[in-house]
Amino acid sequence: MSVNEQIILAKRPQGMPDESDFTFEEQPLPVPQAGEVLVRTVYLSVDPYMRGRMSDAKSYAKPYEVGEVIAGGAVGQVMESTDPTYREGDYVAGTWGWQRFAAVRTGTLRKVNPDLAPVSTALGVLGMTGLTAYFGLLDIGQPKEGETVVISGAAGAVGMIVGQIAKIKGTRVIGIAGSDEKTKYLTEKLGFDAAINYQTEDLASALAEACPNGVDVYFDNVGGEVSDAVLRLINKNARIPICGQIALYNLEKPDTGPRIQSLLLTNTALMKGFLVGDYANRYNEALHELAEWLRDGNIQYAEHIVDGFEKTIEAFLGLFSGENLGKQLVKVSEEQS
Repeated sequence: MSVNEQIILAKRPQGMPDESDFTFEEQPLPVPQAGEVLVRTVYLSVDPYMRGRMSDAKSYAKPYEVGEVIAGGAVGQVMESTDPTYREGDYVAGTWGWQRFAAVRTGTLRKVNPDLAPVSTALGVLGMTGLTAYFGLLDIGQPKEGETVVISGAAGAVGMIVGQIAKIKGTRVIGIAGSDEKTKYLTEKLGFDAAINYQTEDLASALAEACPNGVDVYFDNVGGEVSDAVLRLINKNARIPICGQIALYNLEKPDTGPRIQSLLLTNTALMKGFLVGDYANRYNEALHELAEWLRDGNIQYAEHIVDGFEKTIEAFLGLFSGENLGKQLVKVSEEQS
């Protein structure tokens, strides 16, 4: 191919994004400069945090610029290299985003070993997803054997890994998800002790039944009313890692909810937001342990793969209606040996 196709942010969404907020554009195939490689995208990642970057509000990450390619995680195969450490055919992971091809500086890439696991896992359990679960739970949550860990968004890419690590650490694990299919997957496939469908069950009573000894660690992926219900059950010295707030991302006005300071104070509880990038100097440590757990069968993963670059926006919007079980990916092209 001599043409590159890109997805551009056409305008900033108001509330829930729709397809009119994006545009597909064609550009000449990029030519790698010194220290760069030309990469053909095989898989790209769509993630809830991207919605925040589509806004120009101040946040932990720089907003996307209108008129530019949506940046995000991707795995691809090197087509042409100006760097002797990267050869044609090598698989690499980086953040060149929603485009079929990219010229990428090699210093921003990491090599992916297709013999270790499927290359798609470099965007999931052996990528930012797994790292987020690992550091959020173990560094902030610090689960102890016999404690109760509750996870919202538990059938999402991060949530299901959090739950399995918590089981490895000997805790009782409760997942909250949005369908019977997902709750069944969590208990029957991943070994969660209980799972609650917040769409059909009375959340307060279901949580009370599932957590008779209260909640020691709450891994918060969603915020909103789900988190309000969990926080009412926290124990003394509870730990609450805040990973995401997907219930709030598309609100046009600030959310109003219970004031939780008294709950944190009276229970001497810790609530802490975190960014996985803060742990960059420990990535190798975490990826080594995650790979061992994956190899030994202690961790399983799920991928929801949408086939076709043209369906990228559809896949992204599906995140907000809970269509995905596990990591949401778009397959852009075929792997080549």
